Amino acid sequence: MKGVLLVNLGSPDSTNPKDVKRYLDEFLMDPRVIDVPRWARILLVRGIILNTRPKKSAAAYERIWWEEGSPLIVISERLQKKIQARTTAPIALAMRYGSMTLKKGLQELVDQGVDDVLVVPLYPQFAMATTETIEVAIAALKKEFFPELEITSLPAFYHKPEYIDVLSKSISETLTNIEYDHLLFSYHGVPERHIRKSDITKSHCTIDNSCCIMPSPAHQFCYRHQCYETTRLVSEKLDLTPGTFSTSFQSRLGFDPWLQPYTDRTIERMGKAGIKKLVVVTPAFVSDCLETLEEIAMEGEEIFHEVGGKEFTTIPCLNDRDDWAEVLTGWIDEWRIVDVKSAIA
Repeated sequence: MKGVLLVNLGSPDSTNPKDVKRYLDEFLMDPRVIDVPRWARILLVRGIILNTRPKKSAAAYERIWWEEGSPLIVISERLQKKIQARTTAPIALAMRYGSMTLKKGLQELVDQGVDDVLVVPLYPQFAMATTETIEVAIAALKKEFFPELEITSLPAFYHKPEYIDVLSKSISETLTNIEYDHLLFSYHGVPERHIRKSDITKSHCTIDNSCCIMPSPAHQFCYRHQCYETTRLVSEKLDLTPGTFSTSFQSRLGFDPWLQPYTDRTIERMGKAGIKKLVVVTPAFVSDCLETLEEIAMEGEEIFHEVGGKEFTTIPCLNDRDDWAEVLTGWIDEWRIVDVKSAIA
């Protein structure tokens, strides 16, 4: 019997600083999120970050928290229900971090008689700190608790026509109703070293203006390439005029070089340059969350207005759109007929 496990990032159980601290500890101690030696990670996370950041992050979560709970969790649950209504395959939901654990999600499927699972990381682009950490954690759980399960993973879908169609439509619905000067595609940032570590050729990713354009097997696991490719495909689909859109990267942490240009500085630069009407879309996320609702829609707008910008518009993530649920259901039903060959060991 086949079943599906949808996996998103996760969220604290509440806006209480203790819950936020517990969540951040699990998240930031992941060696694929902060990829330094364990002793250094402990020193950085538990010695510095967790002594200063939880209260600030809790206040940020408080600004975006819904009456039903964490927006990311609520939206993911709504999406799960819509997919379940469209297919007979059991659909479970789990988070990489937090109390909605991967183990609970797999167990829910097993309890329904499932012995063949498709894991669907809800990230369009592949990254060490997102897709890869899910696959590694799932493989460990399979080995220890679910050895009889057949498990495969849906590959990154940043370039799949169905995804580009829905993303483009969601953007068009906003753009057709407003006047704008510039459309900014803001993706979650990662350290540059993550790009190099994911380079299966060990030589292609130079992180300049050429490597993401030049064809290479490295692109299969190159987050930077996949982000720029998402922007390119959407811009072609919407026939956007060159110069009226661009790509940037948000949410950097620490002092190491991260993917550039940085979103906050880009917003500031555009406001100072005379851009009066800015629209921002966040295609690294399929569900609105802290990084979209607070960092972009609130902090980004504040930055833009402070430097002279007038109109700041954020485009919602795909969330639980009916057409997005239809796309995911189509991929799931396709897998039920012809397996996606991306097995988890």
